[in-house]
Amino acid sequence: MGSKRLDWQEELEAWLKPFLDRLGHKARRQMCPVYVSGLIGPGDRKSIQPMAERVAPGSYDQLHHFVSSGIWDAAPVETELFVQAGKLVSGSDAVLVIDDTAVLKKGKHSVGVAPQYCTAVGKIANCQTLVSLTLARGQVPLMLALRLFLPESWTSDRSRLKAAGVPVAYRKARTKTEIALCELDRVIAAGVRFGCVLADAAYGANVIFRNGLTARNLTWAVGIPRHLKVYPADVKLIQPPARTGGGRPRLPRPDTPPIAAQDVLAKASWQALSWRTGTKGKLKADFAAVRVRAADGPARRRGKILRHLPGQEVWLVGERRSSGEMKYYLSNLPAKTSLRTLAKTIKERWVCEQGHQQLKEELGLDHFEGRSWQGLHRHALMTMLAFAFLQHRRLASAKRKKKNRRTTASAKPARGFGTLFSRSSPDHRLRAVRIVGDRY
Repeated sequence: MGSKRLDWQEELEAWLKPFLDRLGHKARRQMCPVYVSGLIGPGDRKSIQPMAERVAPGSYDQLHHFVSSGIWDAAPVETELFVQAGKLVSGSDAVLVIDDTAVLKKGKHSVGVAPQYCTAVGKIANCQTLVSLTLARGQVPLMLALRLFLPESWTSDRSRLKAAGVPVAYRKARTKTEIALCELDRVIAAGVRFGCVLADAAYGANVIFRNGLTARNLTWAVGIPRHLKVYPADVKLIQPPARTGGGRPRLPRPDTPPIAAQDVLAKASWQALSWRTGTKGKLKADFAAVRVRAADGPARRRGKILRHLPGQEVWLVGERRSSGEMKYYLSNLPAKTSLRTLAKTIKERWVCEQGHQQLKEELGLDHFEGRSWQGLHRHALMTMLAFAFLQHRRLASAKRKKKNRRTTASAKPARGFGTLFSRSSPDHRLRAVRIVGDRY
């Protein structure tokens, strides 16, 4: 084994020390660095058996016990991940991205597997879906949480939940937005600092989710479907005339009906903007923004029509891509926010997709072959630790380059690093995050 390989393994164990302290038992402290090394090191398959053969021959049983059947609480390690991630990339200019990622899976016995929409193939497929929270700053993402969503076919089958070892607290039906808000509360409680929460339309269309972010005093920018209704910013509530003959007084109602987002922006002024430079040049699109009142206030029924009253005043933002594709967003960023800042903030969401891809392609997030809740989440946690370590090395390398006054491009994380470590070196599998999405 070459000296460079020993160097990074020693650095990994030193970096993992706060996590190992949370694990307690000596055997767990020994197996955690072995497992993470297996995820980072050579070899394309990152399930337990091939990793054991590569990094610690004869340790299969110990690694399997560590991840799948050992009795230990992952929560303290998850909390330490929040702390260490915060040291790397948190701050008022950081963003927290809420999304989900799918893992294709055959059969029906692995926990959470069911026919459902799979982002990896863009259609309904047999898969597991993990709700994710990603902290990012300067286009450097760190995955904070991956929590399994259980479809109704699982939450309605108690024997199936028990067989997969799903903890009692997680056996009730929860939507992805409920899972996301629960994980968000854990991140906030750990003191992680960020400036804005971002999410796509699968989350942003949910009024409970948007109100949940607002109730937590968070700044947010979320995607919405084109048909989501909003009110003009100057909408007023009027008091209808009293009913003839008395009875209960009528409730106030808006003086104008809500309008679909796409119709509001059809009359707006659009401006061409660039939000960052990709590998093929500047990324550009047309943007427009108007102030509106979101239809997320209390619900009122008029006959068979149920409508939400006007809620808080927010930005309605439209994006028109060069392909002609249209995207729509709502944001509670301040009223004085410029269109350029709105566009740049919204487009920072792309880093979570980059993170998902790297976790799968480089670190084997989708390679776990066990069936249990505990095993899946521990494996996912180990991939997040491996990812955080690589980002630690990436940022440390950038800092050294900047200090040595090397080229500006190699010193700025925002422009991407390419591959940090040469494939000819002993630790060539230690790859920095690549820029993988010029469409974002």
